[in-house]
Order: sequence, then structure tokens, then C-alpha cells
Amino acid sequence: MDIAELGNSIVNGDRRALARAITLVESGRADHRAQATALLDQLAGTGRQALRIGLSGTPGVGKSTFIEAFGMMLVAQGLRVAVLAVDPSSARSGGSILGDKTRMDRLAREKAAYIRPSPSQTHLGGVARRTREAVALCEAAGFNVVLIETVGVGQSETVVAQMSDVFVLLLAPAGGDELQGVKRGIMEMADLILVNKADGDLKPAATRTCADYAGALRLLRRRPQDPPDFPKAMMVSALAEEGLTRTWDEITGLTDWRRAQGHWEARRAEQARHWFEEEVRAALLARLNAPDARAAMEALGREVAQGAKAPAAAAQEMLLRLRGG
Repeated sequence: MDIAELGNSIVNGDRRALARAITLVESGRADHRAQATALLDQLAGTGRQALRIGLSGTPGVGKSTFIEAFGMMLVAQGLRVAVLAVDPSSARSGGSILGDKTRMDRLAREKAAYIRPSPSQTHLGGVARRTREAVALCEAAGFNVVLIETVGVGQSETVVAQMSDVFVLLLAPAGGDELQGVKRGIMEMADLILVNKADGDLKPAATRTCADYAGALRLLRRRPQDPPDFPKAMMVSALAEEGLTRTWDEITGLTDWRRAQGHWEARRAEQARHWFEEEVRAALLARLNAPDARAAMEALGREVAQGAKAPAAAAQEMLLRLRGG
């Protein structure tokens, strides 16, 4: 595969080239990882940036319906929208249904939109292992907005906030029990809480739920990098397409404020550093999966189990072997 040619095709907006590149970065093969690294390094020089919006929500909240309606609104405004939708994977087979294109059939037919479903491959954080790199590829391809849909609300899902500019938490009308079920960490990371399905008979419940979350947000410590009225809770109806324009206005208003205050660049720099450190950790963990490392771990583990070595001493010996000492 000619990486330089692939990179040029992506920059020129070739959707097939983009699909091939995302498949490449998602691959775990050593040769593919080397090619993906070279490709990403080449595309880093384009200087293109998109507004990255992370979207999380409880199961059944209507994330796909919201994304389609929101994406269609953005396309109508002349923007190019990429959707990176992460589907849950089977813990047994690693397989995934990948049904997002079926659920977003209108948006999937738009020339200015691109939907890429990816299996989570049981990766903690609700995002696929290489979602961040797929975001970079979509930016290089010239998309203005990248929507990152995560698997669902979970304790480790806040990792999506480390790859997005704005983090949106989507919730359905419910009583106080749902408020108890949402992790505080996600509440603290969210920039916007959107109570969806605020239409018909559910509108009164949505109004109460929105008030509950607005009250909860006021109890949290305000983040210094945000305006005084953020984070905030709002009501939307993806089905009736109500509240979508206001949602976009709030998102762009927040990003404009962060840019003016210098927080945008600082956030991107902090995220880049975070993922650099994550790559180093992942590479070190991968070394433990090498056959010789696994054999050494097994041997030392047996000695620890038999009481022949202390756990700390065995760990030090393992680290020395990994360093070649």
C-alpha cells in the first residue's frame, strides 16, 4: 500500500480512501500499525481541524435518532459531518452488529455526511481503541464536525472527553432514580446535558428531569475554563426536531468563548499529551503479551504462588527482563 498516495486521496476527499485508512488504523497487525503511524504523521501537516463532539447516553435514549436529526441540520447549513459510531462488541467473539447506518439511513445517504461504525472490541471507555486516530483522519479529509457516539454511560466512559472539544450527555425523561444512576464523573465532564424525547406526553416529565439535572449541575464546582452558565441542561426532541438549533448555538458559543480565552488550544494540547502517554502505556502492555514475556510471567507467577519469591521482588525481576537487564 502506497501510504503517500493514500494520504493525498484522503486530503482530496476520497471517501473510499478514508474508509481504507480507518480500517488500517483499526488493525492490530504490526505492519499495519507501522503504516498507520506513517499515514497519521503525514496527515498531521494538513493543519485541518474539525469541531469534535462526544455524545454519550443511557440505552434507549435515542442517540442515533438525535445524531441523524442533528447531522441533517448541520448538513443543511453547508457543513460536512462525520459520525464515528462505536457499537458494543461481543466479549466472546469480538463481533458487533454495526447497525448505525441502518438506524441513520437519511444521514447515510447525504453526500456531505460520512458514517463509520466501529466495534468497541470490549475496550473500556465506550470508544474503540483507535477512535482518536479515526477522528484525525476525518479532520484531514475536510469534515467540519466529527460526532463521536459512544456505547453508553459507564464508569470509564469519560475517556471520550479526552478526544472531544465538547462532551454532550443525552438522557431520557425519567424520575430521580435515573439521576442516581448517572455517574458523577460523567456529570462533571459533560458540557451539555440534553433531555431528549421532550415531546407529546413525555414533555412534562422532560421538564421535571431537566430541572433536576440543572439543579444537580449547580451543586458541582464550576470549571474555570467555562463560562459562568456552563455546564447546562436543556430539553430537545430529536423526533420533532426541536431544540437542535439552540443546541448547536450553545455548542458553538461555548467553543467560541474557549477560543477567545485561549482554553481551546490548551485543551487540545492537554489531550495530545494524554494520548501520547496512553500510547506509551499501551506499547508497554503489548510487550507483556509477547511469547517470551508471557513465559517469564508464568514462571515468576509460579514462584510467587509457591512462596519462593516475594511479589515485589518478582515484579522487579520482570521489569528488569523487559528492560533487557
